[in-house]
Amino acid sequence: MHKTPLLGALLVASSLAHGQQAPTEDDGSDLPEWTVEKIDPWHDNVSRWVTNTSRSIDGFFGTDDYRAVNNESYLRLTQEFEYMQREGFDSDTGIRFKLDLPTTKERLRLIIESDPEETRGTLADAPAERILRDRNVSSSSIIGLSQFGGNDKTLAWETRAGAGVKFRFPLDPYVRLTAERLWGLGEGPWQLESYNRASWFNSDGYSVRTRWDFGRPLDEARHLRFISNVQWREEYDTLEFAQSVELNRILSERSALRYAAAAVGTSFSRPRMNDYVVLAQYRRDLHKDIIFVDVVPELRFTREHDFDPRVGITLQFEMYFRGEVTNRRRTSAGLDNLGSSVARDIALAGRRAGPQGVVARGPALQESDYPAHH
Repeated sequence: MHKTPLLGALLVASSLAHGQQAPTEDDGSDLPEWTVEKIDPWHDNVSRWVTNTSRSIDGFFGTDDYRAVNNESYLRLTQEFEYMQREGFDSDTGIRFKLDLPTTKERLRLIIESDPEETRGTLADAPAERILRDRNVSSSSIIGLSQFGGNDKTLAWETRAGAGVKFRFPLDPYVRLTAERLWGLGEGPWQLESYNRASWFNSDGYSVRTRWDFGRPLDEARHLRFISNVQWREEYDTLEFAQSVELNRILSERSALRYAAAAVGTSFSRPRMNDYVVLAQYRRDLHKDIIFVDVVPELRFTREHDFDPRVGITLQFEMYFRGEVTNRRRTSAGLDNLGSSVARDIALAGRRAGPQGVVARGPALQESDYPAHH
């Protein structure tokens, strides 16, 4: 009886997958015309404000090229609804604002976010889907500056340093250092990507996390990944690890599907497994690279509940405001490479030469921040 939501969602995802085998040209929207007429003008005005504000600030601190170079500033709003058996329903609202200043000598970026990865608790505490990608949890907000090293991570370590404050009373200062690297393994399709971050928050102390992503494209539409996460937080003083395997599949120009399984444990000297998860994630571009929806049914086995199976489902909506609002044409990859896009993860397979591997707009899987997806 309790498996009905999970099985129903999986059947819906499967039917959508079979119904979208061949990408087709369309107007880029699933919304009715009257909704589009309401959303587009408002969205364009906010997006124009985002790009005008970012370019003006960049022009003040940077060079006269601020109007010509690509600016990756964006605002992202998220609304998430989650059901987990034995826990009931929950909802979260998230916001992330990135102000890009590309022509400044120090290559500065202002980051405002309501979901810093350092404040998301342990891997075992997090919902299953967050094990595999960035989640938008509104438990705290931070504002800070990030300085980029500018290296191509396929050639050398790409590093960035940041500092700022977490909004609380009293204000909670932080500093963080991030390093990323991408290796192509021989002449074959396999790639190894490393994401590493060390942070210090005045209230929570030090934390260190590392992610190693080993994967390859199977064909033009499918990508296989093996992902290892390790993290330590002074607040909990526990070393945690998570191992996951996932198969990502592009269904059409505007939709993608991910199948994944993960295991979470603690300690390397005396390993103890605490959580097993299987899930499917369907992602759809509802409207012109502006509005996205994710449907994520999952099945969890946790030590806390004696490894009895529990079903859950997550529904998340995302809305992006960014510059260049007149350019809404898709690339051959279909979806943009922003945020937690499943199709972006697949599209970047074999082409992860940099943040602009698919489209010249928005951040790639960064501090994704996985525990994403920055």
